[in-house]
Amino acid sequence: MSQGILLFVEQRDGVLNRTTLEALVASQQLAAGMSESLSAAVLGSGVSAVASEIAAKKLDKVYIAEDSKLAEYTPDGYTAALRQVIEKLDPRYVIFSHTYQVRDFAPRLTAALGKTFVGDCIGYKLEGGALLLTRQIFQGKINTDVGVSTEPPIFISFQTGSYRADQAAAGESTAQIENFTLDMSGVELRAKPEEKFQEAKQAVDLTQAERIVSVGRGIKSEENLGLVKDLAEALGAELAASRPICDNEWLPMDRQIGSSGQTVAPKLYLAVGISGAIQHVVGMKNAQTIVAINKDAEAPIFDIADYGIVGDLFEIVPALIAEAKKSQG
Repeated sequence: MSQGILLFVEQRDGVLNRTTLEALVASQQLAAGMSESLSAAVLGSGVSAVASEIAAKKLDKVYIAEDSKLAEYTPDGYTAALRQVIEKLDPRYVIFSHTYQVRDFAPRLTAALGKTFVGDCIGYKLEGGALLLTRQIFQGKINTDVGVSTEPPIFISFQTGSYRADQAAAGESTAQIENFTLDMSGVELRAKPEEKFQEAKQAVDLTQAERIVSVGRGIKSEENLGLVKDLAEALGAELAASRPICDNEWLPMDRQIGSSGQTVAPKLYLAVGISGAIQHVVGMKNAQTIVAINKDAEAPIFDIADYGIVGDLFEIVPALIAEAKKSQG
């Protein structure tokens, strides 16, 4: 009988993807609420350091599944390896963070097992012992609760920013680490690993940034971008933008936040001259602290901002830069 929760631990070149910690928070809460055991699986080659890092969290066990065919990510390799782990452990739920890598191979894995995959969830509810998964539709305008009645395991991925990585509970002691024996001899890797995926040439991964300064059409012209760049530098933040800025090619597309850009959940998101259209909001609303600067007191961005400054950004931003530099020295 299926039991327990299995968390997929995503890593790249031996570095833990921090969104895994967000999925870990969901897994820990679900395990506590359903009285289930919680394990994690790390795939790759030479990933003992990642396994040790995740084993410091509140888990029952961490499985290392290593093979030379997993040294570089491929959908064939990861599907074959994780399938073996799942068939052996027979978990009730398999949980992922909703990353590009997971979107690439998890549907294939789920289909191969004939199971159900509920992706891009933002939370869950337990009602009468039944699990309801919350997903957003219509670009985040409506939340829906999804129940799954199929046989386990049930595959679930959680949207970036749905849970706070810093809330991952540490274990009272290090979780047991166990090597999982894989048989990859008959696995053909049809996809050849090439340069790792980026949203655009010279792309930056904004999902890993703790602080982001984002600029919108209120900046008026490309010549004024230097002001916001100075603010980002003073705050030690990454620079981002709403879609109009990137459409005008004032900043590269990899800096775009929103439904057609990146989804982020930094500790601080400073929106400068951004009105707050729903297409932008869905990409940043899960930031821990949102600060908005806009001269329009009725701008929708103020509906989700923790702190709002109504005024001319060309007066406010220089003052913020001065204060930030003052605090540094």
